[in-house]
Amino acid sequence: MVSATEQLLEKVETLRNMLSSRATGGASDESQFRSLRNELVKNPLIKDKLPRLVRTCRSLEDFWGFIKPKFAHYSERRDYLREEFATVLDFLEQLNTAPSDEASSAVLATVDAPHVVTAWHKALERREADPEGAITAARTLLETVCKHILDDIGASYDDKSDLPDLYRRTARALNLAPDQHTQSVFKQILGGCTAVVEGLGALRNRLSDAHGRGKKAVRPLSRHAGLAVNLAGTMASFLMETWEARNAGKFGKRDT
Repeated sequence: MVSATEQLLEKVETLRNMLSSRATGGASDESQFRSLRNELVKNPLIKDKLPRLVRTCRSLEDFWGFIKPKFAHYSERRDYLREEFATVLDFLEQLNTAPSDEASSAVLATVDAPHVVTAWHKALERREADPEGAITAARTLLETVCKHILDDIGASYDDKSDLPDLYRRTARALNLAPDQHTQSVFKQILGGCTAVVEGLGALRNRLSDAHGRGKKAVRPLSRHAGLAVNLAGTMASFLMETWEARNAGKFGKRDT
C-alpha cells in the first residue's frame, strides 16, 4: 500500500518534471499543472519547503517567463530545478524512511491547524543537528496541541500552565483521564500516557535549551531527542485523532 508521504513525494516529483519539460521546450498540461500546484502550495506539511518559484509562478507561462531569461541552456535549467526541489524532496524521502514520523505526519497534516504542523516540523528537523532544540520543540508540539483542543472546546486555561496541567485538562475533556474509566486495561494505558507527557516535561526542563546551564550539565544526544520527538508525535496524533473523531460523532462517551 502506498503511504501518504509516498503519494506526496510522487506529486512533487511530477510537478518538478512538468516544469523541467516546459523549461526545455517540451509540452506540459496547463490545467494539470495549476491543479497540482494549488494542491501542493496549500499542503501544510511542505508548503514552506517548496521552491519560491512554485509559490510565485501560478501558471506554466509565468514559469516560462521566469526561467527563459534566467538560463540560456537546457542543462542549466534542469540543474537549477533539481537544486530548487532538493529541500522538499529530501524532506519527504526522510519522512518516508521513518514509520513513526510518517504516521504522525499523516495525521497532523490533515488538521486545519498550521501552528500544530509547524511545531511538529521543528521537532523533526532538529533531532540530529540540535537535540536540545528538538526536545524543546517536542514539548512545544504537545502544548500547542493541548491548547488547540482546549480553545476549540472553549475551555479556559492559564497561559502560564505547564505541560502536565494542560494535558490533564485536555485528557479530561476528551474522556482520556484514567479515573474516567473502570476497565483496568484502559486505566493502565491512559495512566501510561499521562506518565509519558509528564516525562517529556521533565526531560525538557533537564536536557533542552529552554534554560541556562552550567558547565557540568548533561547534554542530550540525538537518540534522546529522537525518543522525545517520537513520543510527542505519537501523543499529539492520538489527541488530535480522538478530538477529530469526537467532533465527527464517531465515538461514544466511554470510548477512547
